[in-house]
Amino acid sequence: MVGTPSATGTFSDLQQRLNRKSVSAQIMQRFPAFVRCYDLLQEDGNDLRNLPFRDRRARLEAFMQTLDPARFDLSPLVAFASWSELEGLRSAPPHPIIEGVMLKRWDSPYLAGRPKGPWFKWKRDPHTIDAVLMYAQRGHGKRSSFYSDYTFGVWTGPEGAEELVPVGKAYFGFTDEELKQIDKYVRDNTVERFGPVRSVRADRRHGLVLEVAFEGLNRSSRHKSGLAMRFPRISRLRWDKPSAEADRIETLRALLDAQVNPSSKP
Repeated sequence: MVGTPSATGTFSDLQQRLNRKSVSAQIMQRFPAFVRCYDLLQEDGNDLRNLPFRDRRARLEAFMQTLDPARFDLSPLVAFASWSELEGLRSAPPHPIIEGVMLKRWDSPYLAGRPKGPWFKWKRDPHTIDAVLMYAQRGHGKRSSFYSDYTFGVWTGPEGAEELVPVGKAYFGFTDEELKQIDKYVRDNTVERFGPVRSVRADRRHGLVLEVAFEGLNRSSRHKSGLAMRFPRISRLRWDKPSAEADRIETLRALLDAQVNPSSKP
């Protein structure tokens, strides 16, 4: 994670440290990194994965005493007396970077993959916006004959001179029947082709509105909009909504500001 154990940064901050062959002293000072510890799988050459989580947690807490607290911290356990209390913690976490709570049985071993039952990730509800479909690309495998990868945008610019700016790309979240519907729409409303990509008619009077769900936003110099979505997916097709009523870029910028500064509200 980026920041210090007492002042955690955002996922966008962490990206400044990722995928770099070398990290400069300036970047390290601006975005200090630390490790948050959740579990202990091996100790002194001994495999602990078959031990119950209760025992692994006790060993982890003891092991943490040997580490530099400025570089390592322990993920806290969350006490709750009722499901409604836990729901409140899940939906309104103390910091906007927290995506939810992780429920673990005390008697659960550490299992590979995504087994259902012993652990459950209860994420908070995603953010949603209404965006307009701009580009579509053929999928892969069984979707290779369908246009299933979608780039969507929101409005920017002054009234009377609005334009769409891309803010994300998604290729799941819809049913097979909805895929057929979107594919037909793409073929019927193609205005340009760029290799495997089709540009779809999208203006104030014509366009397919997609309700997009996502986990958060990051600043991005690679995108014209200046931001990028985390884990976007299509949550609903808004055949009922005119393209002119899709969201504006200011909505996303306000949400991004709220992530960086929790005291502000989108």
